[in-house]
Amino acid sequence: MAICFKTCLLIDDNYIDNFVTRKILEGSNFAESIVIVRSATDAINSLRDGLVKPDVIFLDVRMPLMSGFEFLEEYDKIDFDKENIKIFMLSSSLDPLDLRKSTDNKYITQFIHKPLTQKALEELCP
Repeated sequence: MAICFKTCLLIDDNYIDNFVTRKILEGSNFAESIVIVRSATDAINSLRDGLVKPDVIFLDVRMPLMSGFEFLEEYDKIDFDKENIKIFMLSSSLDPLDLRKSTDNKYITQFIHKPLTQKALEELCP
């Protein structure tokens, strides 16, 4: 698979999930660069400060301190061009409310159930 994105930001508090997702992303050449942030708060600060400029974000739903949906509320307040950034909600949640909230959110491109697979990645490439 050819490289699809320049910078991928992975926001997930779970070390094992991050390890597995990174291996899948690296193995598929999905992005030139993969940045992992283990809290939504740190991700917001990194985006706000311009420390990371992703063109794709994988966002977990359930995290301590700030959930994926709370991240999206703060993300909305950051003043930078979001038009070309794809956000994929990557979660093990089976809660229909989470799925509906992600479908209704203008920033979420798609809800993907963990674990991320090679097949799912191939479908995400533009």
